[in-house]
Amino acid sequence: MTGHRICLCLPTNRACTATITAIHEEAVYAARHSGADVHLLILDSADAQTRAEHARVVAELPPHPNTTTHHLDEEAQRALLRRVIGRAALPKPDRMLELILPTGVSYGSCTNRAFLLAAALDCHSVHRRDSDSTYQRLGTETVFPIHHELPWLGRPAAEASPAVTRTDLDPVHRHRPVSMVGASFIGELSVDISEIRRLDEDLYHDVVGLWAPADWSPERKRQLVEESFTGAGTAPFTGDHSTLTVVDPMRVDMCNISFHRDMYERIPLPPATDTIGSDYFLIHLVHDAALPAILHNRHIENFYTPERRTDAGFLAYQTRFVKFLLSMLYFNHVYERMAAQGARLLDAQQRLQAAPVIEFLRESARMDRSENVWRLDQVETAYRKLGGRYAVFAEQLAQQRTQLLDEARQDIENFVCLVEAWPALVDAARHTTLEHTGG
Repeated sequence: MTGHRICLCLPTNRACTATITAIHEEAVYAARHSGADVHLLILDSADAQTRAEHARVVAELPPHPNTTTHHLDEEAQRALLRRVIGRAALPKPDRMLELILPTGVSYGSCTNRAFLLAAALDCHSVHRRDSDSTYQRLGTETVFPIHHELPWLGRPAAEASPAVTRTDLDPVHRHRPVSMVGASFIGELSVDISEIRRLDEDLYHDVVGLWAPADWSPERKRQLVEESFTGAGTAPFTGDHSTLTVVDPMRVDMCNISFHRDMYERIPLPPATDTIGSDYFLIHLVHDAALPAILHNRHIENFYTPERRTDAGFLAYQTRFVKFLLSMLYFNHVYERMAAQGARLLDAQQRLQAAPVIEFLRESARMDRSENVWRLDQVETAYRKLGGRYAVFAEQLAQQRTQLLDEARQDIENFVCLVEAWPALVDAARHTTLEHTGG
C-alpha cells in the first residue's frame, strides 16, 4: 500500500471524452486500492469546441476521496509555465517557453509539462496514458496498468522482488530503486505505417530499417523491423505477469508508462516538434543506466483516430515519421554512448547525472549529416514507388529536404538547452502553486 501523491496524466490534442471517463476510473481505482492521493492531470491542446466538451465531461465526473482532476488548456498551461520560468530566472525566457510549450505537436514537450506540473503538485511519480488508446477488460473488470505501477516506484528493487512473478535482475543492481514500471499495447501498430506493409512488404522493410544505425548488418536490421512498432501483438490479457528487470526499451510504450520523480526531475524528454518517438528518451536512459524497472502485461489497446485517415492528417503524420528517422542519426549515437557509460550515468546516491547526457548530446549535434541525406534519398525513392498519396508526399519531401535536415540537428541543440535548464525549472516548479482547475 502507498499513501504517495501521484500524477496520472493524459496529454491530448483531440476529442477523447471516453478516455477522460476511463482514466478517471483508473484514478479512482488507484485511490481506492492503494490509498494514493491521485491528481489526474489533463493537458488539453484540442480546439475550443473539443475543449468545451472535455470540460463538460470533467465537470460531470463523480467525486471520490483522494482524487483531484486538473483540466488545463494551453492558456492555463502557458500562464503557469511563465511563472515557473520567471521564478527560475533563466535567460531567454520566451525561447524556454517555446521549448516547453511549442506551437507544433511535440510528444516530449507535452510530457515535460506534466513532469513540471507534477513537481508543482509535489508528486512522487508520473503515470502517462494516451488519448488514442483504451483499457482492456477481463470479464467485468477493467485492466488498469496502475495496479502494477503504484507499489514499488522509488523503493529498492530487492523489496519488490518477492511481489513480482519473476526476477531477472543482476544481484548487483538490487539495491537500486525501481525507477520505471511499464507495459506496452496491443492492436494497431504504434506508428501508422501498416498500409506500406500491405502495399509492398520489401519497401516496408527498407523504410522501417532506416531507423537503425547505418552500419548494422542486414540481418540485425531485419530483426529490428520485425519488432518495430508492434508492441505486445494482439493477444488479449488473461492474467497478471510481472518481471523485475532492466527493461528492453522495445518492450514498453509511452502510452503505458510510469516514472519515479528521481528520473523525470533530473532529465527531461526531447522537445522536438512534429517528430514521433521524441518521448522515449527516458526509457532508454533507464535501460542504459541499468536501473531496475518492472515490466508487466496489463497492455493498453491502441487504435487510430479518424483524423489520421484524412489527406492532411496523412501528410502531417508521414512528416513526423520521417523526422523520427532523421532524429535517429543523433539518438543512435547518444544511446550507444549511454550504454557504454552504464552505471557511471548515476551518482553515488544512484540518481541520474545530467552532465554525461549533455556531453553525448553535444557530440551527436556535431556529427556529419550525410547519413541523413542518404535516409531522405531512401524514403523519397520508396514513396515514389508506392505511388498515390505517398508519391505526393515524396514531392513535398523533396522541397523540404534542407529544412528537415536543419530541424533534426536543431532539435538536438534545443534538447541540450532544456537539459541544462531543467534543474532550475524543476526547483522553480516545486515552489509554484498549481491552482485546482477541474472536477
